[in-house]
Amino acid sequence: MLNLMYITNRPEVAQVAEMAGVDWIFVDMEFIDKDARQGGLDTVQNHHTIEDVANIKSCLTKSKLLVRINPIHDVRDDYFSSKEEVEATIKAGADIIMLPFFKTVEEVNKFLGYVNGRVQTCLLVETPEAVLLLDKILELKGIDMIHLGLNDLHLALGMKFMFELLADGTVDYLSAKIRAKGIPFGFGGIAKLNEGILSGASVLKEHYRLGSSMVIVSRSFCNTDRVTDIDEIRSIFNTGIADIRNLEREAENAYNYFIFNRNMVVQTVQKIISK
Repeated sequence: MLNLMYITNRPEVAQVAEMAGVDWIFVDMEFIDKDARQGGLDTVQNHHTIEDVANIKSCLTKSKLLVRINPIHDVRDDYFSSKEEVEATIKAGADIIMLPFFKTVEEVNKFLGYVNGRVQTCLLVETPEAVLLLDKILELKGIDMIHLGLNDLHLALGMKFMFELLADGTVDYLSAKIRAKGIPFGFGGIAKLNEGILSGASVLKEHYRLGSSMVIVSRSFCNTDRVTDIDEIRSIFNTGIADIRNLEREAENAYNYFIFNRNMVVQTVQKIISK
């Protein structure tokens, strides 16, 4: 089953998501330069805080806590350095720390050094520079997982729709490199199965085809800025997550069907050759 992620800094929503079967609650502290590259677009810009990390950690009983920090940066007038941010995030209880919007191998190396194996690391590959340097990045030690950030990457490449990267083979190309290193990966987000410009069901099946391990349950799945009643939020999560898991079982059976056939073909060919 995929690790499902949901972004929130509200403990009551985090608990609802956890009980519905969301694996990782996602606190999003990234804000540096984000408005400049996404300004005017209908995208999520959360600017959660270290206090949010601690509050969400204290309310969870089984889900992991994933925290997206800011891109590598020095001390700012209004914010501490990347090293201090990593320290504070670990101290507040993060299980996984995600590094966004990096463009050099050096930035990734700094991040991995700051974490130093104390929690799991996740790289968010979302710049053209990161794509070009992926082979070198994959040689670094200490990378626990990678997420392909289709939103920022498609903007940087001048595309109109983030799933163009899925249709044109880019996600296939990148995921093959990551899989070859044995590193778990995921990409993009998923709406409700029968909703979205490209349906959530279609996207979910692509995750299984590509061997993905994780996906973000998107804002459109349950927008808690618009849906405010906690019982309605609970109903949306319970129904929606159950639907995702049911389709996953179907996709897994289909995947296993072809794997079984492949193994049978290999074994039969080997027997033929041996005779």
